[in-house]
Amino acid sequence: MRTIGVVTTGRADYGIYNPVLKLIKLDPELNLHLIVSGMHLSPDFGMTVSEIEADGYKINDRIETLLSSDSPEGIAKSMGLAVIGYSQAFAHSQIDLLVVLGDRFEMHAAALAALPFKIPVAHIHGGEITQGAFDDALRHSMTKLSHLHFVATKTYANRIIQLGEEPWRVFVTGAPSLDNLQLLDLLDWNELRDKYDLKLKQSPFILVTFHPVTLEYEQTKWQVSELLTALEEVGLPVMFTMPNADTHGRVVRNMIQEFANNHPESQAIENLGTQGYFNLMKLADAMIGNSSSGIVEAASFELPVVNIGNRQKGREGGKNIIHVDYPHQAIVKGVHKAIQPDFKASLVGMENPYGSGYAAVKIVELLKTMKIDQKLIMKNFYDLEVLE
Repeated sequence: MRTIGVVTTGRADYGIYNPVLKLIKLDPELNLHLIVSGMHLSPDFGMTVSEIEADGYKINDRIETLLSSDSPEGIAKSMGLAVIGYSQAFAHSQIDLLVVLGDRFEMHAAALAALPFKIPVAHIHGGEITQGAFDDALRHSMTKLSHLHFVATKTYANRIIQLGEEPWRVFVTGAPSLDNLQLLDLLDWNELRDKYDLKLKQSPFILVTFHPVTLEYEQTKWQVSELLTALEEVGLPVMFTMPNADTHGRVVRNMIQEFANNHPESQAIENLGTQGYFNLMKLADAMIGNSSSGIVEAASFELPVVNIGNRQKGREGGKNIIHVDYPHQAIVKGVHKAIQPDFKASLVGMENPYGSGYAAVKIVELLKTMKIDQKLIMKNFYDLEVLE
């Protein structure tokens, strides 16, 4: 039986992983070794490890990585703690293949710690670009630390090959989070309101998810202030979801909470889970912020998205995305366009460039059948034709 290690660090990657985890758990030829770390284990971020346990997964390792500080020094120290924690876990485990996802610093630490153990690493969602976040550097570094690449689009596959990865290691699977559309029952409004204690009425509302832009963290307070000023001017009810553990994340969190406290028609909620979050994307009039979910998942709901600033700059997106700069005037203009009936009508029947929801089957089949040998472990740099 092949043991597949999977690292999950927070609610966002867990929702993406869930279709993959379910298939690994159900496969009689695979053994799931689940490593839980980062925001999952922090009360500040809702202790979402309880959600994993409620879903019936056995947790093999719990690795504390986060300090209470969200300063650059605090984040850097958390990176070091994460490497130490993962190395201790790998020393006592028998993992045949390790799966990591995306671009979080806690994920990068897992891929780095696996290197001396010669544990082959499979990376999901590589090859993408987010120019405003230092996650960009972490993601491409994880590509070089990984041995298999499960990418969302052909564009991202080509970029990984451009980074020197051999083409036989790269597989276009689509985005596994979209598999949840086949697996989850979406609730009606009354069920959703009761389950999550929502204050919002079923009237038009905006879904807002805004994270710190880590390469512009000195501007965080101003950026959030411009966003909140824009929301005040637009005047629609708002459902906020809370930011990740990034540099100056608490600045974002505190400002959002203050806004929600002063606007009874709005609400901030820590964790909705995948089902709740997808429901809100289905029901919202528009989405505003800088979350990857606005780029990857929202298109499947034909949801207009006002994407603010540089955090997601460079990522492939659908025709539902309206890119705007940080000043509140630009955000207001983007929202007014997003909620226009003509714009929403133009999205009917649109295709999501990240796939239609069958990535997990492809990924798990490759995890099960890929030969684990010296050829997989010993990587050769794939040179492109030299430009004159």
